[in-house]
Amino acid sequence: MLGIADPLVLAAFLGCIAVTAVSVLYGILRRNAAVDEVTPEDRAWAIEEQKVEDEL
Repeated sequence: MLGIADPLVLAAFLGCIAVTAVSVLYGILRRNAAVDEVTPEDRAWAIEEQKVEDEL
């Protein structure tokens, strides 16, 4: 099958394809699961970072 004589090589090949498929599906299903909130700490950090960049 596919010119691969060794069954372990075939298993590794199919395993790589299976892991890739599972990873893509997981990413699609979980892409919006995280809460995207801006905390006051984040806002203060961004302001401080902008001040530093403006000084450069």
